Amino acid sequence: MVQVDEADFCVDAVGLKCPEPLMIVRNRVRGMDVGETVAIEATDPSTVRDFVNFCRFMGHVLERNEQIGDRFHFVIRKGGSGAS
Repeated sequence: MVQVDEADFCVDAVGLKCPEPLMIVRNRVRGMDVGETVAIEATDPSTVRDFVNFCRFMGHVLERNEQIGDRFHFVIRKGGSGAS
C-alpha cells in the first residue's frame, strides 16, 4: 500500500481498470495546490503509460514510477501554470 507520509494525498486504484485510475487521479490533482503530491497504487499495467502521458501533457512531475510485484506505485507532484 502507498505510504501516507510519502505524499499529501493517496489514491488506491487497486483492482480498477482503465480509464478509472486516470480519471480518479485527474480529479484528485484538480483539487490540489501547485507543489502538492499524490501517491497512487494501482494494478492495471496501462496506468504506467497513462500517468506518464498525463504528467507530460499537463505539466506535472512524475516523481515515482515503479512496479513491486503486481502493484504499480506512483507519486505525482502538481505542476504550476494552472495545470489540472
